[in-house]
Amino acid sequence: MNPPLIYNLFPRLVGPTTRWAEHARRAREMEFDWLYLNPWHYPGFSGSLYAVKDFRRLNPAFLPAGADSLSLEPLRAALAQMNEMRIRPVMDLVVNHTSKDSPLIDQHPGWYARDEHGQVRSPFVVDPDDPSKVTTWGDLAEIENLTHHDREGLWRYWAQLVREAVELGFRGFRCDAAYKVPAGLWRYLIGEAKKVDEDVVFFAETLGAPVEDVVALKSAGFDFFFNSSKWWNFSEPWALAQHEAFGAIAPSIAFPESHDTPRLAAETDGDVAVQKQRYAFAAAYSAGVMMPVGYEFGFRKQVDVVRTVPTDWERRHVDLRPFITRVNRLKRTHPLLNGEGHLRPLGGMDGDTLILRRSDDANESAGVILVNKVWKETREVPLGEIVRAPHNYRLHRVCRDGYQEGGEPVPATLTLERAEVAYVLPLLPEAV
Repeated sequence: MNPPLIYNLFPRLVGPTTRWAEHARRAREMEFDWLYLNPWHYPGFSGSLYAVKDFRRLNPAFLPAGADSLSLEPLRAALAQMNEMRIRPVMDLVVNHTSKDSPLIDQHPGWYARDEHGQVRSPFVVDPDDPSKVTTWGDLAEIENLTHHDREGLWRYWAQLVREAVELGFRGFRCDAAYKVPAGLWRYLIGEAKKVDEDVVFFAETLGAPVEDVVALKSAGFDFFFNSSKWWNFSEPWALAQHEAFGAIAPSIAFPESHDTPRLAAETDGDVAVQKQRYAFAAAYSAGVMMPVGYEFGFRKQVDVVRTVPTDWERRHVDLRPFITRVNRLKRTHPLLNGEGHLRPLGGMDGDTLILRRSDDANESAGVILVNKVWKETREVPLGEIVRAPHNYRLHRVCRDGYQEGGEPVPATLTLERAEVAYVLPLLPEAV
């Protein structure tokens, strides 16, 4: 399978389905081949995309003018356009909760988790650093997927929704909070989806999950996980340990920011070098890479699952499309960047530069990822001491606007620009 290059189209920011194609086309021009859509379903009283009230109706915010509010044909048409562009749509699959006002609560009361008073329970999370801090999502009703009350009926319901989504035109599923759902249910749903389309792909969202919960999903049959490299400072050992441990379960997908995080441009006051650094590193860290809409233009306003509207679309602060395109193209075409691979630091990780050896999944081919951690100054790297046969490699300075297609000769000493990421990759056979 080719490395998944995923563009996250946040539907609240772009509006009706008739406008989705223009954004899908821009993503395809940047050589993304997957388009992940956050929930498109009819929401409950809070309006949150993730508080689904009706799984078989389109959110009114995404209905084109004059369209039948009970019809999914506008969605089907938008998905057909994406598939024609050869950018495969991914649906956000939420099976661990519904909205608190979903009719399913009255129709199937045994499907829901209950508190000690018999009331439907809302999901919550306890801050591990301060157990007194508890966040409760009061607009959500928690599903008990291991219920003893008609579990077979509940699982059949989810399976039917998945089959319908594939028939609508979805080619993949991003499985929300996958670690909170039994592996057996995922295994069943994946099997049912593949009966409709054997090439359908399942992506597990497990961010913030305990390691043991992620390991427990090994038998579920996921194709990919999302990793946590976005939060790595390039110095602490946890990211490399996690990469190796999770790599034994399934390949993963990195991202410089997501719809759940602040915009990187806002955090860095629009520092383009850092924008490039985090995307170039994400692309080399693991098998796949994902980027949210607006990253290419340096958007600064974080999207919100309740409040974001199309008028929040920002003017272009920068245009990173040429940079993103060349990174995506290199990731797709160079075998060393295709898979999950193995990462090992060369030297310590406490200095101003990070030098990572990246080998392929079979440990038969290797290259080097170079990172200047310093945002404001250049740093030198003695490549002559690292790359023993430089004539067999090429230096790819993808963050530079003057990037040479196919790379350039490997120098004995390299001066990395501020916040620069560069790759030293083996020459491709046809170039030897």
